[in-house]
Parts: sequence; C-alpha cells; structure tokens
Amino acid sequence: MSSMDSFSESERVDAYRIYKGVSEYCETYKIPRDHLLDILEDQKVIPMIRGKATEYIAAAVLKQALDPKDWVVEKLNLNPQQGKRDEDISVTFRRSGKRFSVETKNADRGSFNLGTRKYPGPHFKVKCHKSRSNLKKAGGYNDRYHAGEFDVLMCNVSNAVFKGMTYERGLPLIDDAAAVDWLKDFYGVKTDDELRRACYEDWRICLPFDIADENGYLPRMPVVQLADDSKWFSLDNLAHNLKSLLDGKAGPGDNLVVVRGSKD
Repeated sequence: MSSMDSFSESERVDAYRIYKGVSEYCETYKIPRDHLLDILEDQKVIPMIRGKATEYIAAAVLKQALDPKDWVVEKLNLNPQQGKRDEDISVTFRRSGKRFSVETKNADRGSFNLGTRKYPGPHFKVKCHKSRSNLKKAGGYNDRYHAGEFDVLMCNVSNAVFKGMTYERGLPLIDDAAAVDWLKDFYGVKTDDELRRACYEDWRICLPFDIADENGYLPRMPVVQLADDSKWFSLDNLAHNLKSLLDGKAGPGDNLVVVRGSKD
C-alpha cells in the first residue's frame, strides 16, 4: 500500500497540483529537481523565502482578524514602478474606500532578550531596513523606511526565539534556558513546539509614525517590548486602531489600544 492510498481524493488532487507546479517551475527556471530541497535549505535562500511567506501568512491572518463586512484584505503581487515601493498587503474600508498599506517584517533572528541596560524588560527586535544593496549607504537614510511609505507595520514574535547563525536544519530555539522558560510562562505553554506555535500566532503591530525619529524615518531595528509597549499593539486591537485612523483621531501615540500584561 503506497502512502498516497491513505490520502483522500481532494488530497491526491492537491498533491498532484503541487507536484505539477513544482515540476513546471523547475523546468522553466532550469532548476535540477533532484536538488530542489538542497537549494531551498541554503542559508542564503531561507530568509528570503520565509520573508515572502510572512506576507502570505499575514494576509491570511488579517482576513481572519478583520470583519469582512467592513474590510477587504488583499495580498498584493505587484511589480513596483521605478521610484515606487513594492506593497505587501492592502486593507480597504468598504464604506469609505479608504485604503491602508500594510508592510510585513520578520523579527531579527535570535533577538529575544529578557532585558538589557538600554532596553529593560523582555523584548525583541524587528528587521526593518531595506534591501542589502542599500547598506553601503547606511550612514544616511537610504536603507531606512520613511513613516509615510506605508500605514501599518506588522510582525510576529517567532523569528526572535529562533537561534541565529546556525547551520542546523530547521529552526532551533535560542540557547538561553531562562529566556525560553520565561516565554513558556508568558504564553502559558509547556513544550518547545507549543512555544513555537504561540510565537507564530503572536502578531505585533504599529503605526509607523509612532516609532519614527524626528525626521520621520523608522529605526533599522525597532525594539518591541513583550508587555506594556506603548507603541505596538496586538492583532485584536487592529480594527479599533484602523478606525481611529479613519476618524482622524490617531496621530503618533494617540487613542491607540496597546498590548498590556501577559498573554493569559
């Protein structure tokens, strides 16, 4: 009995569709199919794939979080015009047609910390600069986003708890037992896999002007406090805060519902 025999008819159809799509992709781009997984597992390739995957996951999460009677969520796959930015996701308020641009970013890998002199309290960092091609100009603003380039910035905690600079397969947790224990207590979970799931589901969101400097530019690595962060809020509060923008009530730091306390 082959493994396919245990699949339902719809699962077999999906498996064939994926197989056919992957085969056509490999043929189109002259990728040796026998080495496809080796290529996908390359440490230079994984961050790019996971970054793109975050856009699709975030779009699906937004569709679940926002009432479809009020909001239209679209994952955009646009080729940016010269001088314009590639947008990830749009969220449109049906009654007014007001459209918000949503940018997704991953946390900086392994950046979770229980607290430092500069940043007391458990926190992590978000990778929020532009492509590496601009890093040679990092002394100025060329690799930094301006707060006016998008309306909402969102990320989840997951990448922050994965060990960085590793060639192990998969996504091992950080080598900080005290931090891992704190996180498990914070999320009310017991196992490593439960912690991974909890971090994937914990989305943090901000309005760009709330974290911008005096010139309107975002930090390359914004810091997010796990609890009581006045600038970052949870997914549950997104609709409220978007409506504050619609009503013109939300300037930097104004009238926003933010993350308070633990996850319990």
